[in-house]
Amino acid sequence: MATENNGSLAGSLVSESFGSLTFNMDVMREKLPKDVFYLLKQTIKNGEKLAPETAGVVAHAMKEWAIEHGATHYCHWFQPMTGATAEKHDAFLSFDKDGTVIERFSGSQLSQGEPDASSFPSGGMRTTFEARGYTAWDPTSPAFLMQSAQGVTLCIPTVFISYHGEALDEKTPLLRSMTAIDKAAKRLLGVMGRTDVPKVTTFLGSEQEYFLIDKELYEKRPDLVMSGRTVLGALPPKGQQLDDHYFGSIPERALDFMQEVEKELYKLGIPAKTRHNEVAPHQFEIAPIFEEANIAADHNLLVMDMMRKVANRKGLALLLHEKPFAAINGSGKHNNWSVATVDGENFLDPGHTPEENLQFLVFLVAVLKAVHKRGALLRSGVASVGNDHRLGANEAPPAVMTVFLGHQLTQILDQIENGEVKTASERQFLDLGISHLPVVSKDNTDRNRTSPFAFTGNKFEFRAVPSSMPISIPNTVLNTVMSEALGELANDLENELKGGKEKDTAILDVVRKAIKETKAVRFEGDNYSQELQDYAAENGLPNLKTTPEALDVWLDQSNREIFEKLGVLSAPEIDSRYNVRTEQYVMAVDIEMKTMLLLIDSMILPACIKFQASLGESYKLLSEQASQIGLGSDTLKAQGELYKKIAEDIAKTMKGAEELNELIEKMEEMEDESAKAKFCASDVLPKSVELRQIVDELELYVDQELWPLPSYLDLLFKY
Repeated sequence: MATENNGSLAGSLVSESFGSLTFNMDVMREKLPKDVFYLLKQTIKNGEKLAPETAGVVAHAMKEWAIEHGATHYCHWFQPMTGATAEKHDAFLSFDKDGTVIERFSGSQLSQGEPDASSFPSGGMRTTFEARGYTAWDPTSPAFLMQSAQGVTLCIPTVFISYHGEALDEKTPLLRSMTAIDKAAKRLLGVMGRTDVPKVTTFLGSEQEYFLIDKELYEKRPDLVMSGRTVLGALPPKGQQLDDHYFGSIPERALDFMQEVEKELYKLGIPAKTRHNEVAPHQFEIAPIFEEANIAADHNLLVMDMMRKVANRKGLALLLHEKPFAAINGSGKHNNWSVATVDGENFLDPGHTPEENLQFLVFLVAVLKAVHKRGALLRSGVASVGNDHRLGANEAPPAVMTVFLGHQLTQILDQIENGEVKTASERQFLDLGISHLPVVSKDNTDRNRTSPFAFTGNKFEFRAVPSSMPISIPNTVLNTVMSEALGELANDLENELKGGKEKDTAILDVVRKAIKETKAVRFEGDNYSQELQDYAAENGLPNLKTTPEALDVWLDQSNREIFEKLGVLSAPEIDSRYNVRTEQYVMAVDIEMKTMLLLIDSMILPACIKFQASLGESYKLLSEQASQIGLGSDTLKAQGELYKKIAEDIAKTMKGAEELNELIEKMEEMEDESAKAKFCASDVLPKSVELRQIVDELELYVDQELWPLPSYLDLLFKY
């Protein structure tokens, strides 16, 4: 929105530009023949296959629409196991039989591409000489136009698979997990007597936290450039302790960035809804409206990509690392997740009728079963080297997966478990023999911001997801374990009904059994406290504090079987993800440590030695003139102590750097990648923390004009 000379506000409504760069339903309705539009709509809604001839008609319409907007190229946009997106651009340019230059885009080009698969992570599924891979159009996620300074490219969301059909990406498993939850939910609902349920899917609203710092300062910090986090840096006197940044007035430069990002996102049909200051200085958040999980996953990657581009244009640097600054709050994605039909019936909404209440309770205990049985697997789904710095740091949930339900739901479950009858209020009623359960209000309790998995009215908030990770990864795991739980409840209910029980009674008995089995995973207290650690130990809850520990969960046969049984991941695909993420962990630590040593050897030590020399000259001069100027021995002693401390800390830094380098060399000599990862967690990273403490203390003494790196004071309080 712009301000005119007369001071009035002028601009267009968001609704007028929203989705203008997407091949959405409105565009398809306008551009496609009615019969083709109907077929494509059925494909999107119900997952029905699209005939090749229909794909050809869609491709022509998509090309014409893209060209109208200035597009000259197209690409298949996919999500390899790199944590980012990939694309290869091809021009619409072609030659007719008579040599005439034309723009052409066929159904086969829309439906399938063939990028080189040899250079993407495969975790052993592919070798370098096995280069063939395929991208396949995902019609459920709308194609979009990406604008740049010199042109426009049509981007087509796709999956990425190998020559033999293995998933080489993050999107394919997510789509498979959504199919699994559709089948499991409809089967359970069918046993409960509901045969009218359309496609069941999961919906997401992923809050994205991030830092913005000045680009010039960023470029002077090789550690930020190389690894995304500061491996060195002394804390300033003020950090976030005054809580004055959270929800405060958004700084003008940050607001300008946010507004441009939102304009770009709206054109791409991404429903950015909320923006605000987060807790830490220079930390912010953007949050969208709920969408189907696969679209939300695509859109979150586009949000991250667009923020990087706009930040660069604005002279800013975007930091998506989970912990860019030590002892300052890190960043995550609050993964708001629900299970619903494509028509909008939310099974995690308590509802307003007794029948809906009972249905809600069944899906609620399914979540409890999933987290109780597969908590370690959920932890593995959010494991990364950056998240290890954040989880359990009194700013994010701990590594223990527990569920927070709040007072009212806890009371209801306890009543069902114990067979008690209590009225919660005059408007609510409870008869444990049948389905008449109380209406549960959406805001029935205070929020527990420390819980990793909290019920928040009509959804669960999975708060442990790392800020830089594609949300396809944790949501694939979440959908899978939920599918398993729904299937187990369906089995239990079938067995109860075979015994001749009345339906509502059978359902309540199944719910009661699940409540008893999963009670240990419910924790209503402070997850940052020692109480939670003790509770986890007493109740046998997994407490996997490092990524290597968490990734070992993928080696457990029981966990592997559930992915295979539900058709989400095959055995080779499971191995590939274990191998890729283990390798990524080791490489990330290796880069961080070598960057740390580079900074120390080439920048920090020279500055410290120069400062030491100046102190030495000063001390020598004072000593020579002490008697002449009446300088007392105490003053000379204080000067000498400072010189001694600097000298000792420099020596400690040299020794620590040498020891860290030896550990890195030892790690690199190991042949087993898993052993490397565990060694990084147990030896390399702790040594780097010791070394950092020494260097950060030196920073507090060395002349600021000599210190070669922008300080935390610069990074967190300057734009």
